Amino acid sequence: MAIASLSDVEFGEDLPAFTPDTSLETVKTFASLVGWGGARFSDHEAAKKEGLPGAMVPGILSQGYLVSMIHNWAPEAEIRAIDTIFRAPVIADEEHKITGVVTDINEDEHLVEIDITVTNAKGETRVFGTATVKI
Repeated sequence: MAIASLSDVEFGEDLPAFTPDTSLETVKTFASLVGWGGARFSDHEAAKKEGLPGAMVPGILSQGYLVSMIHNWAPEAEIRAIDTIFRAPVIADEEHKITGVVTDINEDEHLVEIDITVTNAKGETRVFGTATVKI
C-alpha cells in the first residue's frame, strides 16, 4: 500500500525492499553522465588494480536508490535529509537489497525518520543511514 498521509505510517513499519540495478552497464552509464569516467566505475579488473574488489557503484547512485525505495513506499514524500555512511563498496554486478524501517514519527511536523540500509547478497551492510521525510 502506498503511503498517502501520516496516518498511514506505523512506527516500526518495514518499507518494501527494493533490488536496485547495479549492473556494470548501468554503473558505467551513470558514472559517465555525472562526469566520473574512472576505471573504478567501469571495469572490474582495472578497479582491482586500484585495490578495490571490483567496479564500484558511485555513492550518489546508492543514495538515489535509497530515495527511490522511499518514493516507492510514499510517492508524495518530500525528502528533507538523507545521511549515509558508506561502510564498504557497493560492487557492480552483485545483487544488493535496499531496505528501510520507520524509526520515528513526528506528528506535529509530519516528519518520519527512516533507517535505510544497502546490503549485499551475503547480508553484509554496505551502506546505512537515516532519511527524514515529510509526509
